[in-house]
Amino acid sequence: MSTPPEGHTRTRNPRGQGDRLRDEIVAAAAAVLDEAGTAEAVTLRAVARRAGISAPSIYRHFPDPPAILLAVAQEAFEMLRHRLAEAAESERGGPTARLQAVCGGYLRFAEEHPSRYRVMFGGVWRADPDRGDSLTEASVLALGAEALEVLAAGLAECVADGTSLSTDVRADATALWLGLHGLAHQRAVAARFPWPEDIETRMVRLLASLDPAR
Repeated sequence: MSTPPEGHTRTRNPRGQGDRLRDEIVAAAAAVLDEAGTAEAVTLRAVARRAGISAPSIYRHFPDPPAILLAVAQEAFEMLRHRLAEAAESERGGPTARLQAVCGGYLRFAEEHPSRYRVMFGGVWRADPDRGDSLTEASVLALGAEALEVLAAGLAECVADGTSLSTDVRADATALWLGLHGLAHQRAVAARFPWPEDIETRMVRLLASLDPAR
């Protein structure tokens, strides 16, 4: 979703379109995050200014910045899920090639959206079951679950094809997910490190238990 220029005067949504305002708040927060590069910049005042609304208007949808950042993270994880699914569908090779494409899609997403990626995994929110809003333990635990399913489905395809020796797809998919996250993080903080050109392929083959003979 595109966001209007900072400081514009927003046209009031018609009655009954509160969800539209919520989406605009999330889009404004994501824009502030992208521009500033840090979650600390996502304040109620900054988001309100970007969205062209008053800060108190945000309280109808979000109690505080952590709740807004959770919504940004949820949207970013949905973007990631779409990216992974698209990578799998567009790859015309076999299961191993599709799994490699999915993993490549994950790493490219992290490179293209560094600020959102840090918020997705940075834990800038804290679940509190007594809050009664979106910032609950269940909502936090659900983050990334659908994106992980795309990765697990790709690995399951490799097992069914006989190209992976994995005996526990769920556990190995989780290990692969963590490996991708670690590589994405290290590439971001140690850009000058002499990474092997085939590091992605090596890591995926190892963590996905791909049969070296295939």
